Amino acid sequence: MSSQLITGGRVATPEGVLDPGWVLIEEGLINALGSGEPPARPDATVTDASGSWVLPGFVDIHCHGGGGAAFTSTDPEHVRQVVDAHTAHGTTTMLASLVTRPIPELVEQVAALTDLVREGLVAGIHLEGPFLSAARCGAHDPAILIPPDPVSVDALLAAGRGTIRMVTVAPELEGAVPAVKRLVDAGVIAAIGHTDALAEDVVPAVDAGATVATHLFNGMRPLHHREPGPIGALLDDERVTVELICDLVHLHPTIVRLAARHAGVGRTVLITDAIAAAAAGDGTYDIGGLEVDVTDGVPTLAGGGSLAGSTLTMDAAFRNLVRGCGLGVLDAVTAASTRPAELLGLGDVTGRLAAGYAADVVLLDDKLIPVSVMRRGEWVASPA
Repeated sequence: MSSQLITGGRVATPEGVLDPGWVLIEEGLINALGSGEPPARPDATVTDASGSWVLPGFVDIHCHGGGGAAFTSTDPEHVRQVVDAHTAHGTTTMLASLVTRPIPELVEQVAALTDLVREGLVAGIHLEGPFLSAARCGAHDPAILIPPDPVSVDALLAAGRGTIRMVTVAPELEGAVPAVKRLVDAGVIAAIGHTDALAEDVVPAVDAGATVATHLFNGMRPLHHREPGPIGALLDDERVTVELICDLVHLHPTIVRLAARHAGVGRTVLITDAIAAAAAGDGTYDIGGLEVDVTDGVPTLAGGGSLAGSTLTMDAAFRNLVRGCGLGVLDAVTAASTRPAELLGLGDVTGRLAAGYAADVVLLDDKLIPVSVMRRGEWVASPA
């Protein structure tokens, strides 16, 4: 793999913005970076990033599909189709999120994904269901939701062979707290979501090791001034990182600002919660056996009903956070890249532009639209 040099752009680093900055890449890793004139490297292929932001590739810990395909498919080519669609929009690391299905079917889907995780195509598996509340099920089939009994939890973990990275649980369900402990002991992130819990139901699950709020606000008992519910309990707990779907449909910009400012950069993560329609267009899609209509980019259950995931890509989430919600670019980098990488245990591998890190890079123009995307030192297709 030849040396590469990115020059002239505004390079976002943990220490600040290098403007103009340069990044030297060798063997798929960032070798060095700095400001001003780049080093003389006649052997390097040079990319002029003048006028662009140079950012670490995005890390999406909650994504169901894109490009017309979904991770629920056991066909590896469909999985690659999802990854390619999101990579073109700047996502260089992602979890494959699965929706509620009967345990035998989930076991089959998980088993089909394990080799692709080991191959490095996706960074792991996220199970959003079936351990969710029927009262806050959203686009999950309420008929097949179940409490997290030990047999089901262990069957899924066994099928994953260490590739399941996160499981969402409603903490008020019978057996939820022991399930959280079991997941954490297995090295899995326990997340709280799709829940009708009171605040008092949330605390024991967090005490047991739950550390993520699955798409805060969405699929949860609403915040009330006399009963903060899961939203208040999760947002106010320093141990919990909160996911935000920043498509400006699921959440109003004011809500995004309030949540991000209260949680701070160390506890805020952007996600897409994208379905197959992301980067694919309007139409009718299937999510876990439920029919979903996508109109003007907004997916809802057929016949009118709950929002059913999103058509968001991470570049749009980033753009919305900065241009729509007023957060700074460096804070948005932390939410879209650095913090999610840390959650996945990849904080010393990707999620920031620093020497020794994977050369996962996205170039955005002055409107924060992707110009080019690099994954592991290789340029890939961008939306343009």
